[in-house]
Amino acid sequence: MVVLRRGLVLTLTWLCAPTLVHAQTARLSSSLESALAGPEGDVRKVWVYFRDKGPASGQPAPVSARALARRARRGAAGAVTALEEAPIDPSYVGAVAARVTRLRNVSRWLGAVSVEATPEQVRALARLPFVARLDLVRGYRTRHGDETAAGARGTTGGPRVAAQPPGLSLDYGASFGQLDQIHVPAVHDLGLHGEGMLIALFDAGFNNLAHEALATTRILARHDFVNGDEDVGDGFDRGEGSHGTATLSVIGGFRPGQLIGPAFAADYLLAKTEDTESETPVEEDNWAAAAEWAEGLGADLVSTSLGYLTFDAPYASYTAADMDGETAVATRAAEMLAARGVVVVASAGNAGFDATHNTLGAPADGRHVLAAAAVGARGERAAFSSVGPSADGRIKPDLAARGVLVRAASPVLTSGYDDVSGTSFSCPLTAGVTALVLEAHPTYTVDQVFAVLRATARQAAAPDTLLGWGIVDALAAVQAPPPPSGVIFKSPR
Repeated sequence: MVVLRRGLVLTLTWLCAPTLVHAQTARLSSSLESALAGPEGDVRKVWVYFRDKGPASGQPAPVSARALARRARRGAAGAVTALEEAPIDPSYVGAVAARVTRLRNVSRWLGAVSVEATPEQVRALARLPFVARLDLVRGYRTRHGDETAAGARGTTGGPRVAAQPPGLSLDYGASFGQLDQIHVPAVHDLGLHGEGMLIALFDAGFNNLAHEALATTRILARHDFVNGDEDVGDGFDRGEGSHGTATLSVIGGFRPGQLIGPAFAADYLLAKTEDTESETPVEEDNWAAAAEWAEGLGADLVSTSLGYLTFDAPYASYTAADMDGETAVATRAAEMLAARGVVVVASAGNAGFDATHNTLGAPADGRHVLAAAAVGARGERAAFSSVGPSADGRIKPDLAARGVLVRAASPVLTSGYDDVSGTSFSCPLTAGVTALVLEAHPTYTVDQVFAVLRATARQAAAPDTLLGWGIVDALAAVQAPPPPSGVIFKSPR
């Protein structure tokens, strides 16, 4: 996640460059210093950034042929360096692993590893000559969560919407309203349903993949970054997966007469990144690890319904001032995805309006992240939907879609449905439209996708910091003439 004023991608030259260190404490961030003041025996989650990749880092890590083709087609020329792609010297990783309670994730993009370590172990890491700096792994916590409508769980009814008109090729059932608002049925009737797209979802887990609306959803790979296995459901380990079940069904479900997602014919990658049982539910190192995993498998698009703002003690919070497109690790990793040609769509957040500052959560603040706000059935902004601008003055959020009483699969019953609310659900609807645009225009760069979606949204003539460029319009975006290529799309301020 890393696009800055200095260029598209923050390279490892900055992340891992040697620095003059005159004292051990110079290698510790202020937030980590504060966290170390607690009980000595308690473990902290810590990033360990290296000065370089090491003498035996080797050749760039292999990626799939699909990923290479996507990079060539949509990536930013010259933005990805061989140094970023090179693996970290195993001796560096081994030396750190031998000194900590647990090694969590290894990030070649960031030139770092995340660990669980006691204060004594952290101080020992700080003395290693190849360690440049150490910082806390942030534990994200939403200020306001998503909601299920009272009495809706497991129902077969849905929110009241106008009856579907005759003549459409598909029966959308109670999901017609959320798709008609963004003109998806008309695009489906053009023959575009997400075919050929590979979409990665980063979420809290996916516990009801046997649901009837997911029976035809093609899942090519899955990984649980919380527990380190391939079971993204509830299973016997940490985390509860109702949230991911809902978001997957909103974008990719297919049960005529009940629920149809905008990109129901796409292929999917499922990443469980959120530990719902932790006091600090979502950890940024899991998100960054999922980003590298999905990109290497060739994902065209990432939809992440995880919008965060404040964290539980003893973890230091990001503040509104940190929502500047370059500070949060999740944002930096999202920008690295964009540099490689992956479009990232993220929930703007559910923190509502604040007249004094933005209420965004990483990675929605990214320059090359489409932040999705939420509206109701009539197009009115949902009161819970987070607002901008970004800390550096850019218009955020970017786009909007239905986020109030959205039709979704039940995480409990295989033939039940819920009416759910939150920017978690405007996100997969927006991402589904993005997939349809990519299907119709496979050579579009990330910047062209941004440009066409913004230019064709409902309030493109007067974007604001409540709904950005407005409610997304799938039909207009698919049919619009191609925007100029080769020029980074810059947001007005």
